[in-house]
Amino acid sequence: MDYLARREHGRVELANKLTKFGFDPHIADDAIERLIADGLQSDERFVEAFVRSRINQGKGPARIRADLKHRGLPGSLIDNGLLGAEQNWYDLAREVHARKFGHNRPRDFKEKARQMRFLQSRGFEQDHIQAAVSGEDD
Repeated sequence: MDYLARREHGRVELANKLTKFGFDPHIADDAIERLIADGLQSDERFVEAFVRSRINQGKGPARIRADLKHRGLPGSLIDNGLLGAEQNWYDLAREVHARKFGHNRPRDFKEKARQMRFLQSRGFEQDHIQAAVSGEDD
């Protein structure tokens, strides 16, 4: 409960944390099952909070998807969470690009490649990156 009081956790993440601190895996699973039954732990709620947090940090859908998969969440839940955010990824990519590089287009190919790598590292997909760097609308 202490972990969930601080922030939402996914089921797998919570189980890993409990076993890391010495709890028997079976006891940890039983405790998590009770938390789920009481509505205190929810992977859906965790995904929703995680997606919103990462969007606020300027992260793109590929990065968010990878981070959630790394935390042991199923792909269908991740896809639903990304769709449920109702985020315009083109707008977010343009906003992140403008914050980092201003509203000017890249001067040459080397600068364009650098800006594209930055957006790619943030987890944006190729079409979002192209739209942001070229300044075009989606």
